[in-house]
Amino acid sequence: MIIFIYIYKIINKIFFYIRQTQWIVVFLKFKLNQFNFSSDFKSSGIPIMGVNLGAKVSIGRKFKMNNGLLNNMIGRQQPCFFVVRKDGVLSIGNNVGISATAIVCWEKIEICDNVRIGGGTVIYDTDHHSLDYKERTARPEIQDNVKTSPVFIQDNAFIGANCTILKGVTIGKNSIVGACSVVTKNIPNNEIWAGNPAKFIKKI
Repeated sequence: MIIFIYIYKIINKIFFYIRQTQWIVVFLKFKLNQFNFSSDFKSSGIPIMGVNLGAKVSIGRKFKMNNGLLNNMIGRQQPCFFVVRKDGVLSIGNNVGISATAIVCWEKIEICDNVRIGGGTVIYDTDHHSLDYKERTARPEIQDNVKTSPVFIQDNAFIGANCTILKGVTIGKNSIVGACSVVTKNIPNNEIWAGNPAKFIKKI
């Protein structure tokens, strides 16, 4: 019995050092990408970043994220992605939690305090490609007219797993988005929406 206790303690120490190493790597990635952030964040696993020079990224206190196969194992696992173009502004408030989330910001994305974002969710403030097929199929592709519009996720919102939040959307305070929803228009405060496209379900 004693030997199993020792083995358990050794395994715990190994995992502690792995978590510490991951935290250091994420800290360095935040620094190298010129994030403005609080050092009290927690990260299980390591995110992927594509942040251009000239982008502005800020992350508030008590930020928590899960990345990869072994963290928050609810399926469709991936690391978190932070993709911010030059002149893009990504702002994440205090006490925000995300899992396997991809954030693609060409203009502005603001996630306010106490927001929870479920695993596999993607947030886009851009169409990525022109709606004109001639521009879309040109070589090199013409992106001058790609449409963008800011995304705002307000205090205490809860986004279910595997949702898609599209450009120009505001999700109101305390509101809930059901799993696998595609949000194409604004959601008022204190409401539950779900579906593809997401529709009003009921008041909270």
